[in-house]
Amino acid sequence: MLALPLALAALAAAPPPPAAVPPAPPVLSIPYQMFRLENGLTVILHVDHTAPIVGVHVQYDVGSKDEKPGRTGFAHLFEHLMFQGTQHLPKGLADRLLDAAGGEGNGSTSDDTTVYWEQVPSNALEQTLYVEADRMGWLLPTLDQPKLDNQREVVLNERRQSYEMRPYGLAFERIQAALWNPEFPYHWLTIGSPADVEAANLADVREFFQRWYGPENAVLAIAGDIDPDRTRALVEKWFGGIPGKAKPLHALPVPVPLAAEQRITMEDRVQLPRLYLVWQSPGDFAPGDAELDLLGTVLSDGKSARLVKRLVMDERIAQSVSAGQMSQALAGMFVITVNPKPGVSLERLEREVDEELARIAKEPPTAQELERAKNKIEAGAVFALEPLGGFGGRAASLANYYLRTGDPGYLEKDLERYRLATASDLSVAARTFLRKDARVALTVVPRAAAAAPAQPGSAR
Repeated sequence: MLALPLALAALAAAPPPPAAVPPAPPVLSIPYQMFRLENGLTVILHVDHTAPIVGVHVQYDVGSKDEKPGRTGFAHLFEHLMFQGTQHLPKGLADRLLDAAGGEGNGSTSDDTTVYWEQVPSNALEQTLYVEADRMGWLLPTLDQPKLDNQREVVLNERRQSYEMRPYGLAFERIQAALWNPEFPYHWLTIGSPADVEAANLADVREFFQRWYGPENAVLAIAGDIDPDRTRALVEKWFGGIPGKAKPLHALPVPVPLAAEQRITMEDRVQLPRLYLVWQSPGDFAPGDAELDLLGTVLSDGKSARLVKRLVMDERIAQSVSAGQMSQALAGMFVITVNPKPGVSLERLEREVDEELARIAKEPPTAQELERAKNKIEAGAVFALEPLGGFGGRAASLANYYLRTGDPGYLEKDLERYRLATASDLSVAARTFLRKDARVALTVVPRAAAAAPAQPGSAR
């Protein structure tokens, strides 16, 4: 009967075991090989034999950030023109080749970059490289006035459908115009102004293509079921003959900070009003970028996030709320959007959002909130690596990290920014960047209500 008490006494007298050291997070990386052709084309290869699939990703270091006032929308216009046929592939033939192989492809333009991608069975790699090489090297011989006129109308119609006829569609045009000074290239939408698109002539677009769309300003990333030696030979075969030139210089303008809060009320054909609060914020990988990313997650990602819990779950005065950091090459935007419940004033929503921002600027988030935000961001990074090609995936990750940092394998360094962030860092970011006197506050109101007296604190 004495054995158990004696054993317990011995345990009590023994020194406590050393605290368990939490395991280090796994290193996330995408193995790759990189080489450069004589014409300046950077090529990145990633091998994965899990499935007989290949992702091909061509990324040009050009976007609407490389335009200038009066000549906006050119990068997006060229995204369309690049699908209109080349010297060796008349319009529609490239798509038919891709479809016949059982593949898919698409393209996109942003403020910073232009992307074309395909994901195909691995036995269709060569014809996919042929399509992209012809797009890069042999588009101009077939670019004529009828093609320009046709795609100009397509772009103008896209603007009508995606912006002018869509509820709240022109909100960000107003926001960007107020947030950035007119010379800063994020001042306008990527799609450009209708007047600029209509004014573009053949000489303008040819000059824009010759300046920005050569191999020296592009990255080709190929990920999947490939043999590196054979793939390198195919890249040399199809891209090696495209003439290169000196890499174009990118302007690096610095935005003018807002000197005061900008308040705008905008009428639209909508049923309910909407509130946007937008700040200038750091660009990609700049100090404060990761902290604001984490802060956006703490504020609005999930039912327990601060703004969601208060406005949507507890008080039930908002239908939805979102907050997040939109970082880009030259600068970023931190955006909060709130959709009210019917009958709830935007003034009340703005006041409560400001209270939460003031609280988190004064008192850091809890350790649990911070850990949850870090886990969400890291999990998102892991899941994003599942595809080989497409809008995202491993090929896109390698190409984008190379263009933004010069290192295709920057993923682990990128994640380390989030792992090292402290709760106090998030409060500092809120105090530094989310000041009430340096933001754009845009309210979108139903057109019929726009003539009503303005609420206190609002401007028309």
